[in-house]
Amino acid sequence: MSLKSDIDTPQDLAETAADSAASAESGNILPALGKRVREIRDRRGMTRKLVAREAGVSERHLAHLEGGDGNVSIVLLHSIARALNVSLVELLAPEAEDTVEKRLIRRFLERLPQHRLEEVVFRLMRDFGQDEAVRRKRIALIGLRGAGKSTLGKRLAQEEAMPFIELDREIEKETGIPGREIFSLYGQSGYRRIEKRTLERVLREHPRAVISVGGGVVSQPESFEMLLAQCMTVWVKAQPEEHMARVMSQGDLRPMAGNDEAMEDLTRILEARLPLYAKADTVLDTSGETVEQSFTKLRQLVLG
Repeated sequence: MSLKSDIDTPQDLAETAADSAASAESGNILPALGKRVREIRDRRGMTRKLVAREAGVSERHLAHLEGGDGNVSIVLLHSIARALNVSLVELLAPEAEDTVEKRLIRRFLERLPQHRLEEVVFRLMRDFGQDEAVRRKRIALIGLRGAGKSTLGKRLAQEEAMPFIELDREIEKETGIPGREIFSLYGQSGYRRIEKRTLERVLREHPRAVISVGGGVVSQPESFEMLLAQCMTVWVKAQPEEHMARVMSQGDLRPMAGNDEAMEDLTRILEARLPLYAKADTVLDTSGETVEQSFTKLRQLVLG
């Protein structure tokens, strides 16, 4: 009677080593995949909520995937890739080998002070977050009321046969409530959340458009980042006195109602937002100009 040896053969040892390596590698797949999904989403300037909605998955499921904690079927992964506008192969591709260029960029960023780092991130998002030709198909006009955003935006949209969208009006349509009442009911933070949700929808539904955006959008980082990444942004500005005079000439006396220091308040708001408005692609100063003069300058800025 012969007994089978308990000693592992070289083939057994090789197979065991291969199994261990495969197990270790599989343990790294989900974290690497999650990191790649998150990085691509950030480069696209898309929120997690927007990607989840486009892919037909729950935001929680996507959060688990990005954190490397959740599994995902190949069907759902394909939907996520489609929502991010990348191929499945690109989504699954391993990270490229570290290069001299990447190390130089990291070293450069590490030496920047925080305020300059934020500026660089905005510029990178704006210039490389989306294809430049695609981004320039949406023109977003930002700035305080009375600068001429609506007047100039409507004319530009009409001339270029594009939709003209006033985000404030879209917010009112979405909620069924006038803007002033939204502020009263939900406060500023609630209004900004609704504004962000409405902006996501507008950008999703309109690949070409001229969009007039409320002056306070720059104070909501995620909304402003979306605009910078997915639109060509134009800061339409004027002197504070002209802002106030134009609003009042339209019959809106609210800026002065019960506030003898309205001009000082307006000036303080403008000064506080200057660093944010300055992140726009370009600036259009309408001070002391006719509508025709300002429109000519706007066309040159956005259409070349």
